[in-house]
Amino acid sequence: MDTPMKFQQYNDQDLIKLYLSGDESVLEELLKRHKSKIYTSIYLLVKDQYLAEDIFQDTFIKVINTLRSGRYNEEGKFLPWVMRIAHNLVIDFFRKEKRAPIITSADGTDVLNLLQVFEESAEERMLREQTHADLRAMIQQLPDDQKEVLIMRHYGDLSFKEIADLTGVSINTALGRMRYALSNLRKMMKVKEVS
Repeated sequence: MDTPMKFQQYNDQDLIKLYLSGDESVLEELLKRHKSKIYTSIYLLVKDQYLAEDIFQDTFIKVINTLRSGRYNEEGKFLPWVMRIAHNLVIDFFRKEKRAPIITSADGTDVLNLLQVFEESAEERMLREQTHADLRAMIQQLPDDQKEVLIMRHYGDLSFKEIADLTGVSINTALGRMRYALSNLRKMMKVKEVS
């Protein structure tokens, strides 16, 4: 039996073509490639591990159904397409709950633990975890509109045009929000260095 390792040389579009031709085992490779970014972006918006897992699963059910129905036409843009689906499902959840997606302080879950884990000493691991916790806390202090753009751009790998379309603002507004978010993070980092 073929192992998913053989799929590493293929890009997402090639994997989708293989899937559409009947090879369902490629889904494992697509999931492995993108789970971290998709799950993290969902989690940062909903702030609940179980809810994020549910929305992540719903996202991939929708992806599979769309692929099987032949309605996928995002040539070469698989991850941004999946991120849009996930973002829309988060919005749908908040609409059903009749509340806005208010992003509050992080609870310390491994949100930013997207780095490959190498052999590291206990001190290096503690320093990395503290740095991630500090960054998560700083991100949570940003205004919601800045936080949303930062999450979609950094974790979702969405273009500014895609962010603008999803949030209903102009590209310039999305760019401005990102610029303000990065500027505010730099200021917070300087204050943290001083203290």
